[in-house]
Amino acid sequence: MARALARGFCQAGLVKPESVWAADPVEAALNDFTQDVPGAAAAKDNLEIVRQCDVVVLSVKPQTIFSVTENVRPAVTPEKLFVSIAAGIRLSALAKALATRRLIRVMPNTPCLIGQSASGFCPLDGASDDDVRTVTRLLESVGYAVRLDESLLDAVTGLSGSGPAFVYLMIEALSDGGVRMGLPREAATTLAAHTLRGAADMVLQTGRHPAELKDEVTSPGGTTVAGLQTLENGGLRAALISAVETATRRSIELGND
Repeated sequence: MARALARGFCQAGLVKPESVWAADPVEAALNDFTQDVPGAAAAKDNLEIVRQCDVVVLSVKPQTIFSVTENVRPAVTPEKLFVSIAAGIRLSALAKALATRRLIRVMPNTPCLIGQSASGFCPLDGASDDDVRTVTRLLESVGYAVRLDESLLDAVTGLSGSGPAFVYLMIEALSDGGVRMGLPREAATTLAAHTLRGAADMVLQTGRHPAELKDEVTSPGGTTVAGLQTLENGGLRAALISAVETATRRSIELGND
């Protein structure tokens, strides 16, 4: 996610690559970052990043976030804005760990790499209006961003944070169906991906309810309604709802842990 965000910010022209610093305990991961973001600097550790940068993105796993905050706390000053994308970790806990209230919690997703992210964010009371504008501009440079109450960010994690994986599974399954019916694999996958993209764009560009658009495709006694019955019998709708709920609850658990 760190690589995707940094690369997206640079491609959008909001951040110069030479102003980006990254650290990672895994050398291979750090090399991948600097290769994906040519010009970015490789820091020796997280403490160096905090000393060098005005905006610090905490792009680490929830299970390791507090070991990171303990390490960098000596370099925290009021001039620095911290942005956390650690799933489930609440702003109050981060404020205590970092001894600062200049914090914004963000949940982006990986399509930011192609400028199609869907992100939710929430500032803590110590973040200024300029901080909020900065983060909004960064997130909107790589897709869609919406400011929400922090109590809703776990649901954002379950829906749009985890959602791309759910959609990839749907594309794979539709492609498998096409192959089963005789389509070449490449054509089946491309058709499936374009179908989901086109349907999503229809929802966004028309502003109409998905059910209304669905009904326009569903002719009486036709192929679509037959397929829809199979999906309902297979529990697709319930499975997707449960997937979002389960991912949301896992995000809450990570914060509690």
